[in-house]
Amino acid sequence: MKSICPTVIFFLYSFLNSMGQSGLAPEVADLNAEDISYENEKHLPDLKTPFFNPSPRDKNDQLRVGKLGEDGGDKNKVLAYARRLGEPSGNEKSGNTDSLLIAYRGKLIFESYFRRGRSNYPHYQMSITKSYTAYALGRAIRLGYLSIDDLHKPVVSFLRNINVTKLAEGTGGITLHQAMQMSSGIRLKKNKIPEVAQQPELLRGQGQAQAYLQFTQPISSASPQSYKYQAADTVLTMQVLDAVVPGSAESFIREELLQPMGIVNYRWQEDLSGLPKSAAGASFLSRDMIKMGLLTLNGGKWKGQQHIDDSFIKLAVSPHVETNENIFYGYFWWSQNKEIEGKKYHIIQGRGAGGQFIFIFPSMDLVVVATAHNKGMGKMLKELPENLVPAFGG
Repeated sequence: MKSICPTVIFFLYSFLNSMGQSGLAPEVADLNAEDISYENEKHLPDLKTPFFNPSPRDKNDQLRVGKLGEDGGDKNKVLAYARRLGEPSGNEKSGNTDSLLIAYRGKLIFESYFRRGRSNYPHYQMSITKSYTAYALGRAIRLGYLSIDDLHKPVVSFLRNINVTKLAEGTGGITLHQAMQMSSGIRLKKNKIPEVAQQPELLRGQGQAQAYLQFTQPISSASPQSYKYQAADTVLTMQVLDAVVPGSAESFIREELLQPMGIVNYRWQEDLSGLPKSAAGASFLSRDMIKMGLLTLNGGKWKGQQHIDDSFIKLAVSPHVETNENIFYGYFWWSQNKEIEGKKYHIIQGRGAGGQFIFIFPSMDLVVVATAHNKGMGKMLKELPENLVPAFGG
């Protein structure tokens, strides 16, 4: 990618300082697709004044819009919480929130940006990229390139360029169902990863999957494999997607998953294989993250059309593995049961380190998106539900 001068690109932005003006959310001026990157995002100057809009603009981006209060929600409680997010935190590990958006009963009713947040600059996504990867596979199932039954077939049965004679013991039986819940059983010794990375030419195409399956320690078939959060399992999923769809995984994601949802201003990094990264590496607008939450909430329907089968959505957000008490992992999506003011709520989540979140509250018809540049996960997982559930009559 060409060199971009932060002074030229990122200090050319316009924003209005309060919701009492025309409601234009802060943007980066003259933005080009090649300007979007994790490194360039770091150079975005902090907004001088947080932006709050309880009546988001209709941007013809396939999102219905409404008004906070009039279409639901306690305006005072939401604004009080948003203002707290915009205050200086004095803590580099948390409190560096960049955006907060809320959709209620199918309408975007609140939009706010702080610090590096811009309405037209896609925010880098860490592990929440895994959640989008799951939906890319779900879209392939919807279009008939895979079936739900195929989730229980060996991954290697779809990867025609794999040399099965070199596979480690037990890897030939790994299924998508196992990989997508981080239970493939793949375990690479720490010194093996840098050793393999020194030969990038061997990792092109299905060579990346070959490396994971060949160099892992043997996998026992005596019992189900334990959960381990790792990139290997997402890589296998993306490799299968690329193998079964026409064209490439990159073009399929762009043309079949994202474009029909009006998601066109995004970036998705390339992995060593040449395929899209699957563990982290996408960059999405906060408004487009809201769309992913609404797609989940509506059982895979988008604009009245079944974009992803409801049966796959249910599998993706089902509690396949309990990772901690009342915290579960599905197909690259999280869920938890949380008690707030004496009542229990089921919450579905897309999560990314640094603070990218999609919160889905099915019983409340509520979707909330937050982005941040924290160190680690920050405090959002605990504090956001506790502050916003009461604001919507929880």
